[in-house]
Amino acid sequence: MRVQLGRSFGWLWSAYAVSTYGTWIAFGAFPLIAVRALHSPAFAVSLLEAAGLAVAAIVAFSLGPWVEHRAKRPVMIAMDLIRFAAMASVPVAYVLGLLSYGQLLVVSVISGTASIAFTAASGAYLKYLVPSEQLLVANGRFEGTSWVATAAGPPLGGALIGVLGPVITVMADALSYLLSALGVLRIRGGDVAAPRDRATRLRGAGLLSGWRFILRDRALRRLFLNQILVGGLIMATAPLLSVLLLGQYHFPAWQYGLAFGIPALGGFVGARLSARLVTRYGRHRVMIVSGWLRSLFPLGLTFVRPGLPGLLTVIIVEGLLITCMGIFNPIYATERLQRTPADHTAQILSTWSASSKLLQAALMVIWGILATLTSPLTAITMSGVLLLATPLLLPKRIHLSAPEPTAWLSAGVTTRDA
Repeated sequence: MRVQLGRSFGWLWSAYAVSTYGTWIAFGAFPLIAVRALHSPAFAVSLLEAAGLAVAAIVAFSLGPWVEHRAKRPVMIAMDLIRFAAMASVPVAYVLGLLSYGQLLVVSVISGTASIAFTAASGAYLKYLVPSEQLLVANGRFEGTSWVATAAGPPLGGALIGVLGPVITVMADALSYLLSALGVLRIRGGDVAAPRDRATRLRGAGLLSGWRFILRDRALRRLFLNQILVGGLIMATAPLLSVLLLGQYHFPAWQYGLAFGIPALGGFVGARLSARLVTRYGRHRVMIVSGWLRSLFPLGLTFVRPGLPGLLTVIIVEGLLITCMGIFNPIYATERLQRTPADHTAQILSTWSASSKLLQAALMVIWGILATLTSPLTAITMSGVLLLATPLLLPKRIHLSAPEPTAWLSAGVTTRDA
């Protein structure tokens, strides 16, 4: 029987869906513009991804307390409008013949920062909007939507790129943020904002409170370390795959989109199965098995070669990886929200996201250097080998038994009628 989560959740889900589809339609657009329009080398493509993540993450550490003390819907709308303006500037500059590598860097920073703030605000609002016992269902729907968008977006984006060029997909991404803002605007009912703590603000401790809560809870700490390392090592290879497939192996844009679109269907299947598997086998067993498997499959990218065999290799490896991620991600996201105090949710989520992106940025630079000194394929292989050790950080069963008291210290939440 399908669980009903209410109209407000429906609008939040719709806003998420439209922006996610826009993002995945524009998948690979920036690296493609950098490689084919601006003729950037492998290190520059990695730096484009890394610099945006790094600066956005540093700025986002101070955004957590700012988001925490404000009503979440206005924050989400503002961040969507900022992302719309930033992304729309790229096609405008391209048409005027003014597009540069520097502008791509600036847009990457602005959109990355706004995305972290939006994620923190939407996560805090989701915790307020949905009862705790239904969070796994809600997170599963978000996860499933994400993977369907991942499946449909890149092939469609690849087709648009092939016909109209990569700048058109960037404009589609920009418009998706505008539609997302309209969706959030339609939500009715209360909002949530944590009360201000003058002492904390004067000491500047608010910037560190997210880390403090994460590190005090053993399960959160292990999930945090596992998730940022897995995400960092996987994302470090993303620009290199672009260079390998588009630059060295000369895959057409539509094949490049297909290579990452078809596997995403596995993520949708995994997200739909996640709650059922937890009900049947228990969340710890499902988390451990899917966590181990998602760290094993990336090593298969070592065998990517030109032509049809290489395309099939990418599809199979990414399909297995993404299916496991589709199962794992709703469980870990639910565990994180359930163990998070209501008046610190935005800070913890922004700290988590910013830390993850900062590590991704650092690893992208390192892997860009490794690819320059060796080759993109060698650097991708090294990432796959290191991923094999990351499941050792997953929480043990005893850590998931109940939230630790230190993680639940909270001062209360204020609600406002819209």
